[in-house]
Amino acid sequence: MDERSACTPVSLNRQCFNGGVVLPYGLTATHIKKAMSDFLDFLGFLNQQLHTRKLPRLESFLMPANFSCMVGEFMGATIPKYCHMLARNTYHNGHPDLVPKGMFEGDACQHGTDGIEIKGSRHPRGRQGHNAEHVWLMVFVFDANSARDASQGIEPKPFRFLKVVGAQLQKSDWAFSGRSERSRRTITASVKRSGYQKMEANWIYRSE
Repeated sequence: MDERSACTPVSLNRQCFNGGVVLPYGLTATHIKKAMSDFLDFLGFLNQQLHTRKLPRLESFLMPANFSCMVGEFMGATIPKYCHMLARNTYHNGHPDLVPKGMFEGDACQHGTDGIEIKGSRHPRGRQGHNAEHVWLMVFVFDANSARDASQGIEPKPFRFLKVVGAQLQKSDWAFSGRSERSRRTITASVKRSGYQKMEANWIYRSE
């Protein structure tokens, strides 16, 4: 596939949404589908404009973690447009990303358990955070080129959502990841098998 073709993301398959998924706060699979479609339109438009200027696609020059963060941030900003019972957490670096609308003054929560935490990820299995906590976690898993691909001879490919999963996790569903004494990596918590199974069982979208 050439760069021009890779600028257009793969469309969602409407048959791949789970009609029986259990979601909190009045959220529905339709709300999530609309937000995902908005992201595909946004990324496609942006990449096509970059291509006309002979610039690489967004996913091809952003650091992988930054692009994954952008996917999650976009979804967190867009879902409340369709689900009016949820609001974007307005507290700087507040947790979780989405909170029940009107529960907190100004929809600002520094740290709470009410709401939904959202992450974007290239990894089908790995789920990480900075803390082991009681949280409703939703992960948008995607496939896309990265900034490392050109040096490794990986061909252009369009962005596509692979799956979306989510569930209520308990602190017991997390385990802290260790690090060596010389490592400067921030200590993180990873979702254990118990949490992974909860999320996979309550899948929202699956096109794998």
